[in-house]
Amino acid sequence: MRVAAKAVVICALTVLHAGAASPTMHKPEDVGLSSERLQRIRPLVKSHIDAKDFAGAVTLVARKGKVVHFEAHGSIEFDSARPMRTDTLFRMASMTKPITAVALLMLMEDGKLVLHDPVSKFIPEFKNPKVAVWNLPNDPRGAGVRLVSADREVTLQHILTHTAGLAVSTGGPAGDSFRQAKLSPPISLAEYSKRVGALPLNFQPGTQWEYTSGVGFAVLGRVVEIASGMSLDQFFRQRIFAPLDMNSTFFDIPQSRLGDVAPVYTRTAQGLVKQNPPAPLPAGVQFYSGAGGLTGSAEDYLQFCQMLLNGGQLNGVRILSRKSVELMTDNAVGDLTLANYNELEQNLRGYGFGLGVRVRISTGASGWLGSVGDYGWAGANGTYFWIDPKEQVIGIIMMATRVARLRTELPNAVYQAIVD
Repeated sequence: MRVAAKAVVICALTVLHAGAASPTMHKPEDVGLSSERLQRIRPLVKSHIDAKDFAGAVTLVARKGKVVHFEAHGSIEFDSARPMRTDTLFRMASMTKPITAVALLMLMEDGKLVLHDPVSKFIPEFKNPKVAVWNLPNDPRGAGVRLVSADREVTLQHILTHTAGLAVSTGGPAGDSFRQAKLSPPISLAEYSKRVGALPLNFQPGTQWEYTSGVGFAVLGRVVEIASGMSLDQFFRQRIFAPLDMNSTFFDIPQSRLGDVAPVYTRTAQGLVKQNPPAPLPAGVQFYSGAGGLTGSAEDYLQFCQMLLNGGQLNGVRILSRKSVELMTDNAVGDLTLANYNELEQNLRGYGFGLGVRVRISTGASGWLGSVGDYGWAGANGTYFWIDPKEQVIGIIMMATRVARLRTELPNAVYQAIVD
């Protein structure tokens, strides 16, 4: 997803694509940041390039609506002389989820749904859910599971907040059912959502927080399709991307832009391995995943972030009401914690969860810099963003190899540069 920004000091490492529009850059000092201290981002990213953690990245920082840092680092891929560009496209994976959350809120504002609607209102297979329970908690797998009736139906808000109990892997008491469900493509999103709805849950809805990975928000994407009468691709393009001038964010990447996509590398026991692009679906099979299907640029994603920071509007175009943005970015899970999120990825102690985004409720517990009320999320391939309403800061990093440490290091590098 590309971010429309007003960025920082473009450094010598930044290489702009010929003909690409560059966002207006501003001096960091104009918005209370130190140019000297903000330049620490460059050696931080370079240290990971030198360690061959990834080939390159794009970093972007905006404050008070002005872009003060927008830089391309390294190369688009390993063993290539092609420099990273600020308009490089990245497979954003779960950074798709906040956009899906915004789509649901837009439909709420349209009167097409309320967040406490049961998912079964749109996908009947979610009616009368069952919960898988270990027969012997101290020896779960050896004794098998039993199914009990859920105390309540799964709602849209449960999935938006990752408290639905959906099985997302072969782990947990519903894991065997997940494994047998044949959820992999080439089935359509409609068929996928029906099969997910028929699965037992891992826990009673609303009682725990467990990240729903590629499952939950894919189902929400199907809800958007049913409630709006459009494909998720059409809804995003017509209702979000076109109004925000996000012209480089796609489900279906145009042939002319395929060469602009940074290849994804994943870490294996043998080292980093370059992944093949996703195979096209068979003709007539449609699956636009609201959980992780988008590819886009940093500048485009900035447009989306700035809209949220502005209370739902950008450049005179309103996407959401201010009150809907407040709802999205407030802690919606009460005393539930994100303790079962992998701390090797990022320490999210001190965070609750809103609608599609984690929300900071304490500054001290996480051990990295930020403000109460900051929110954001990450993608499996390394992309990451956060928005800080108190400090009026937006930070984005785009890369195609996950280096989770940067989710802490980059915010530290940005916040230490605040001098007002």
